[in-house]
Amino acid sequence: VEDQSMATEEEPLISNLDLFLFTLIAGIVIYWFMSRKKPEPIPEFKKTATSTRETSFVEKMKKTGKNIIVFYGSQTGTAEEFANRLSKDAQRYGMKGMAADPEEYDMAELSRLSEIENSLAIFCMATYGEGDPTDNAQDFYDWLQENGEEDLSGVNFTVFGLGNKTYEHYNAMGAYVDKRLEELGAKRIFDLGMGDDDANLEDDFVSWREQFWPAVCEHFGVEALGDDSSIRQYELKEHTDLNMNKVYSGEIGRIKSFENQKPPFDAKNPFLATVTVNRKLNKAGGRHLMHLELDITGSKIRYESGDHVAVFPTNDTALVIKLGQILGVDLDSVISLNNLDEESNKKHPFPCPTSYRTALTHYLDITHPPRTNVLYELAQYASDPKDQENMRKMASSSPEGKALYQSWVLDACRNILAILEDLPSLRPPIDHLCELLPRLQARYYSIASSSKIHPNSIHICAVVVEYETKTGRVHNGVATTWLKNKTVVDNGHKSTVPMFIRKSQFRLPFKATNPVIMVGPGTGIAPFVGFIQERGWLKEQGKEVGETVMFFGCRHENEDFIYQEELEEAKKKEALTGLHVAFSRDQEEKVYVQHLLRNHKEDIWRLVHSQNAHIYICGDAKNMAKDVQTAFYEIAEELGGLTRTQATDYIKKLMTKGRYSQDVWS
Repeated sequence: VEDQSMATEEEPLISNLDLFLFTLIAGIVIYWFMSRKKPEPIPEFKKTATSTRETSFVEKMKKTGKNIIVFYGSQTGTAEEFANRLSKDAQRYGMKGMAADPEEYDMAELSRLSEIENSLAIFCMATYGEGDPTDNAQDFYDWLQENGEEDLSGVNFTVFGLGNKTYEHYNAMGAYVDKRLEELGAKRIFDLGMGDDDANLEDDFVSWREQFWPAVCEHFGVEALGDDSSIRQYELKEHTDLNMNKVYSGEIGRIKSFENQKPPFDAKNPFLATVTVNRKLNKAGGRHLMHLELDITGSKIRYESGDHVAVFPTNDTALVIKLGQILGVDLDSVISLNNLDEESNKKHPFPCPTSYRTALTHYLDITHPPRTNVLYELAQYASDPKDQENMRKMASSSPEGKALYQSWVLDACRNILAILEDLPSLRPPIDHLCELLPRLQARYYSIASSSKIHPNSIHICAVVVEYETKTGRVHNGVATTWLKNKTVVDNGHKSTVPMFIRKSQFRLPFKATNPVIMVGPGTGIAPFVGFIQERGWLKEQGKEVGETVMFFGCRHENEDFIYQEELEEAKKKEALTGLHVAFSRDQEEKVYVQHLLRNHKEDIWRLVHSQNAHIYICGDAKNMAKDVQTAFYEIAEELGGLTRTQATDYIKKLMTKGRYSQDVWS
């Protein structure tokens, strides 16, 4: 009996021990596996990162015999275009240049540039938003700010800034880089150039460049070679038997990325969002205002009210077909344009191999009037000497040449197709044309929804651009026409839009109790639709929410009072505490948002001065934003008892504190 009882007592002891040993062994095995596996990918990743890209621009310049480097800070591609033109120019002066994206290189190497004889760094810097650097120049800007001890003596530089005078911080980035490089000891060899996109950016650039190169020649004691012939950057390779899986069909980065989507999604890897709603907003009138909703389910994309959505449009097929016909080419030929400089980071001007049809539809800008360098390079292909002469004249810096370019190209809104139609003797080879045309850029829209209510949907509000040019042609905006035609179901297929998100500083106050004053006429209402949704959501969560006041403007109450139902519903639910609408053309005297601001000056001053209100302006930069700012100056003068100078300072202080924000365009 005793034996039995001992046996029964011992049995669970053995099985517990077994269990313990088994767990211990399993644990050791798992730990060994995990610790063995972890470090492996790290050296591999490092290896690929260094082997595929040289981050030292100095080493690259030495290796390729270059002495001029042109860095660009570019948001829409223009600064990059100018940088390419300047690096190409260098060749005409017996020097060798390269264009470079500061994001791709270690900018801390700038001080080493003096190791290269007769070297020069040119900076083509665009200013974005509220005096900010462009996305690709952000790290360089931070580096300049943080490295006060840097010694750049021996470095020669010059800066050309791209800006727009309708904005508050005109050419802030170009001016900052110019001033900062000098502070760090670098030597400016030619004055800062400032391009104004509100007037004629091309003219400003051509005039600056015309004086810049002689100054460079004088500084380095070199002479122009007088070689004004066209210099090709890429060579054409025609593919006859390529597997179509290796041919780009509109993807921005990775081939087949539209068929096989992988996050994270950004400018180089856009997400294909499905269009779930596309409706006309206005009840009448000649324009087409529209509201689209893009489904981002499963994309892991996050956004905040006030952010921008960027979309990649395509050109009108009719324009592409006409270009193919006029140049007599088979648009479906598969080609690659390969950089003649094999060391260049930029192997192709656009994703290759691809067809001419895809390049002209997805990758190239065929609707903007071409810049003067395009006319200059194409002039050689005009069989009529008069056409050749005029094209070269338009690309020159002579007053009559500039006037001709202004009237015949810019004022007449002639795109490349119109130029070819109006100059029958001009028939360039299509590959050279494709090399010269700028890239088709993404278009940015203020998001018209709040992710608190629509986490899987992004809303866009836009007006279709359409007008008749001086030559009697109809110009249709690339992106808005393309969006208008994005029906929810197209021939049984769902319509999709390649998109990504750009974060913005246009944010609701951190404290929900702060009042909000929003001024947004026309499609400038977009971000405020999101703001109002969010304030309503906060209220529903039981949060205390400050006053939320909207100043909206449109032409006629019964035509284009967009989002009327949504605004009135928000007013009823008290998500919106004040709604003031200016119908500019419903009476003799035109009434705009700035007039309504003055009518409600006491309320505005109380909210701003006593209750820490945040002010937001969205819409047209050229007139509206300036007039609205003036109205705020006047309110501060009158009700704050300030002089105009003090009132201006008062509003400027609000801007610095992030209490006066603008999301404007021109």
